[in-house]
Amino acid sequence: MKTEGVLNSNLARIIAGMGHTDKLVVCDIGLPIPNGTEVVDMALTNNIPRFIDTLKTVLKELTVESAIVTNEMVDGNPELFQEVKGLLSHVDFKKVNHEKFKNMTRGEGNITFVRTGEATPYANIILVSGVHF
Repeated sequence: MKTEGVLNSNLARIIAGMGHTDKLVVCDIGLPIPNGTEVVDMALTNNIPRFIDTLKTVLKELTVESAIVTNEMVDGNPELFQEVKGLLSHVDFKKVNHEKFKNMTRGEGNITFVRTGEATPYANIILVSGVHF
């Protein structure tokens, strides 16, 4: 039995199987998830688990080359944005409007969603997998 890191077996499998440029979307309970897309639904109730706790745990196991958030997170949830920016200070960081963000999650390539219980606005990020060497 695994004792630390990502304990959710589906999420651990997804992270272990990610290749260069695959995308993992860590999102709040409100982000629309396209039909037919793989989802690890972690939401138990409002704000459990929190977006930031889920992100911190994922980042312990996933090599990230770049990240995408929304301008609305920057303006509408600045405390969360500063915390996210601090966690990802070592990667390329892109900001787009919320509508473009949603369109990007419907794009081509390998995209998986991790739905948290987060119930605050714009707590969403696209993590682009990198290589560890």
